[in-house]
Amino acid sequence: MTKFFKNPDVIATLSPEEFHVTQESGTERPGTGKLLNNKEPGIYVDIVSGEPLFASSDKYESGCGWPSFTKPIEPAHVEELRDATLGMIRTEVRSKHGDSHLGHVFPDGPRDRGGLRYCINSASLRFVHRDDMQEEGYGGYIEQVEDIA
Repeated sequence: MTKFFKNPDVIATLSPEEFHVTQESGTERPGTGKLLNNKEPGIYVDIVSGEPLFASSDKYESGCGWPSFTKPIEPAHVEELRDATLGMIRTEVRSKHGDSHLGHVFPDGPRDRGGLRYCINSASLRFVHRDDMQEEGYGGYIEQVEDIA
């Protein structure tokens, strides 16, 4: 079993935007994230800890300007916390072991897929293509990202 943790060596290599988003609870500008339009099969992992967070099969186009997912691939790796910043009440999403700020979850997602929209910053994620998942230790999640025949 892989151990995930807040890796200071990885934090030291983050770009200024990745650091701001993950370590200072920042937000990337809408429509600018490198993974916003990614349609390849695979999983999205915490850029700091590597813990698996979301599957490409749960990604959808919400029109909000950030990658959106209907659910976490591994709920135990995602924490939801009350966020009262910016004069509103929201639910912040953080990685459990990496303690990275990921984004927020809202109750306006597709009703037929659970009704949630996990609105996630690209800067907090690393994409692992399905072809590389086994080699990188994520083989147990391959069935969750296979193309539906």
